[in-house]
Amino acid sequence: MTVQVRFLPDDITIEAQVGEPMLEVAKRAGIFIPTGCLMGSCHACEVELEDGTPICACISAIPVGTKSLTINIYSDPAW
Repeated sequence: MTVQVRFLPDDITIEAQVGEPMLEVAKRAGIFIPTGCLMGSCHACEVELEDGTPICACISAIPVGTKSLTINIYSDPAW
């Protein structure tokens, strides 16, 4: 099953497979998400879902049960 993933603020949309790692989807879309520990501890890769929920992209995958997903990439000046 494919999911339409939209990355903001660049407004880039790409198709992804359910279960595909979020960092891989972003990379295929030409989106850079900074990473640190790659274990979800440092939060360098934190992004926000459309509803404002923060998630760590390094440990997240495209979820089951959705046709579209909006991910807001924001910049943290501390990183």
